Amino acid sequence: MEILMPEPQIYVERTLAIIKPDVIDKEEEIENLILRSGFHIIQKRKLQLSPEQCSNFYAEQFGKVFFPNLTAYMSSGPIVAMVLARNCAVSYWKELLGPSNSLRARITHPHSLRALYGTDELRNGLHGSLSISSAEKEIRFMFPEAVLEPLPTGQRARDYLNLYVKPTLLAGLTALCKEKPADPLIWLADWLIEHNPNKPKLQYHISQ
Repeated sequence: MEILMPEPQIYVERTLAIIKPDVIDKEEEIENLILRSGFHIIQKRKLQLSPEQCSNFYAEQFGKVFFPNLTAYMSSGPIVAMVLARNCAVSYWKELLGPSNSLRARITHPHSLRALYGTDELRNGLHGSLSISSAEKEIRFMFPEAVLEPLPTGQRARDYLNLYVKPTLLAGLTALCKEKPADPLIWLADWLIEHNPNKPKLQYHISQ
């Protein structure tokens, strides 16, 4: 009996994360938690939004009673905006954040980021995109230079694997055989990260 194997696919999804003004001093600590949770930070910038920019970013919330306080809060100091990438990035980041109300998060999701770093319903410490479409929109807002291309599938995916992934993996495995490290998995992982031909450049700049 012939066993049909599914065609290889490339799973890459991005979402927007924001460290809000009142927890900006916890930036390094929060970023470490993000990385330990399996995300890659592929773009990052530190900036301070004007009230008008905050109004545009949260335009879908316009008219709600908390809207003026929200824009005042988000424009009260610097923020750190990050593009996070991993498989199912949007849903995993939402799960890591927990409920938007930090007071409720402490009861229902005590280990979530908003339970740990948020203060109340409004000042919840961190932002996350609600869907893939909102993530694309928000990433373009915070990173106007970002290029969000459709994910490769079918022959394009196979071409990508043959052109970039397989040669790099083969070179890494060859180097692994020559090096013979004590912990081959960790060594190979570090080697692949270091020699990734498409390793994104971390963008970090401050704009006022």
